[in-house]
Amino acid sequence: MKVQIPVIKGKKYNVEIVSMGHSGEGVGKYQDFTVFVPYALIGETVEVQITEVKKNYAKGRLCQVIKASPNRTKPQCDIYYKCGGCQLQHLDYEGQLQVKRQQVVDAVQRIGKQNDVVIHPTLGANHPWHYRNKMQFPIGRNGNDVIIGCYAQGTHAIVNTENCVIQHEANNLVANAVRGVIRRLNITTYDEKTRQGVLRHVIGRVGIASGEIMVVLVTSTEILPKQEKVVEELRRNIPGVVSIIQNINPNHTNVIMGNRTLKLWGKTTIVDKMGEFSFNISARSFFQVNTKQAEVLYNKAVEYANLTGKETVIDAYCGTGTISLFLAKKAKKVYGIEIVEPAVKDAIKNAENNKVKNAEFIIGDAVEVMPNLYEKGIRPDVIVVDPPRAGCEKQVLESFANMKPTRIVYVSCNPASLARDIAILAELGYTTKEIQPVDMFGATSHVEAVALIEKK
Repeated sequence: MKVQIPVIKGKKYNVEIVSMGHSGEGVGKYQDFTVFVPYALIGETVEVQITEVKKNYAKGRLCQVIKASPNRTKPQCDIYYKCGGCQLQHLDYEGQLQVKRQQVVDAVQRIGKQNDVVIHPTLGANHPWHYRNKMQFPIGRNGNDVIIGCYAQGTHAIVNTENCVIQHEANNLVANAVRGVIRRLNITTYDEKTRQGVLRHVIGRVGIASGEIMVVLVTSTEILPKQEKVVEELRRNIPGVVSIIQNINPNHTNVIMGNRTLKLWGKTTIVDKMGEFSFNISARSFFQVNTKQAEVLYNKAVEYANLTGKETVIDAYCGTGTISLFLAKKAKKVYGIEIVEPAVKDAIKNAENNKVKNAEFIIGDAVEVMPNLYEKGIRPDVIVVDPPRAGCEKQVLESFANMKPTRIVYVSCNPASLARDIAILAELGYTTKEIQPVDMFGATSHVEAVALIEKK
């Protein structure tokens, strides 16, 4: 039987918004037919012009808000509706925290089929603006003018950004200083279509605790024209800069950084602190972009690990060892496993710098490393995992279960993959007791979460 679609592309309809999608869009119903509406909020009635019609849903453009949500607010940023960097600036902060918790609830119940997991209110930031310690903006031109900023939603059209309200002020200073240098020295900018031009991206990194600033210029060529002048001007216009780096990326790719990195001036790293630990951050190091909320996240992971000082802990996907150091403070021994070799080198260095002697870091795939550790007689009491957005492969989860830890602490940046993985762990004999969402990325639709999973 053919389903009658009640909306027509190009026409306008009044739609009731009943929930929020995982990308921050409103999800509405028109005659029981689903319509996705960016910038619409739960409880609102909105006029929508249909832009796309599929078999089971439609997408629409918000024309006007007929009945507004009490949580609707004016965006802080002048270019919010042009820029693709944020999705929830039109929702007040309390509303954002509720939506992010609901994302986790929906994923756990719909994808994970788990209905008895305690999901706590989202832990919000004391200061939800200007939190990003890392900025990476594409560089281009609009006619003769230099533009630096975020891409417009779903495109590679750069929206010029002079004061991004989620970036640390130092990173805005970096972007504006680089824009000025390009104009004054007339350096060419990279064009994706013609593959001509030099400057592709600018990356700013700031140590929140130290105030140190790193500037990374990503070029398509090995030679940076007028290099000495560029360095001189950046040093003059960016107080606090201690490191100026060139990264070379000649490839036609969406990947921002290439494999070669050169120091143009100053240090090769900056320093930041998280909790009582200090970290050296290089141009290509992974470090959580919200330092303060990362500390909240890691402290929650340590709390769920429930360590007494006698436990052996495995930190799978340990990265540069940030969570490992937090765990080592309260565990007998921590084994960090990471497949990316430079990250392991950073982890070893971070442990040495912080005088942590009970953490050992191993290069390799967790699927292979964990059985080897088990054969050597290592029996983890707790496994902590912080995987990429795609979550864990089933083999990895099976490796966890085979080692029979009392607890698994799962740190997630994607509720959907977390929900899928806790369903697999349930089949392997592990029950998810509770989940704590943490807001690491205010004004965006992203949410982190920490799950406490125990052996049945």
